[in-house]
Parts: sequence; C-alpha cells; structure tokens
Amino acid sequence: MNHKSEIVEVDVREEIKQNIEPFSKIMNAVKSLEGDQQLVLHAPFNPFPLFKVLKKKGYEHESVKVDKKHWKIIFTKEDGDKL
Repeated sequence: MNHKSEIVEVDVREEIKQNIEPFSKIMNAVKSLEGDQQLVLHAPFNPFPLFKVLKKKGYEHESVKVDKKHWKIIFTKEDGDKL
C-alpha cells in the first residue's frame, strides 16, 4: 500500500484574469481531497481571505511567490489522517 502524499492542483489564474469567481472551484477541490492529499493552488495573488476559510476546515498553508503574478499555495490537513 502506498502512503505517499498525493497532490491535487488547481490553477485559478485564468478565471481571475477573466473576472470569474473561483471560490466554488477551489472549494470543490477541497471537498474532493482524501486522506493525506494536499491541495496546491496557483493564483495571481496570495489569497488571504481563503486562509481563514480553510483554517476553519482544518487546513494549514504555505505560500510561495513564484513570479510577479503567480503564487503557489500548498494546503495540508493539520492532523493528516491520524486515527
């Protein structure tokens, strides 16, 4: 059995560029996470309001500025898959 952490990537840069609200796309991806999967979000800015929403759902984050308009935010479940 493989217990390696898997990554689910969501890129919302194009939606934001087109003024499309990506919140439901992000939350659907969060809902689909299983076990120790991580969500890697690509956005044109560091999405501070999203941090509070996902913190309430038990996720911590790490933000990395890749380029001027490209942030990569890694969300990980705080307790992982502990029983």
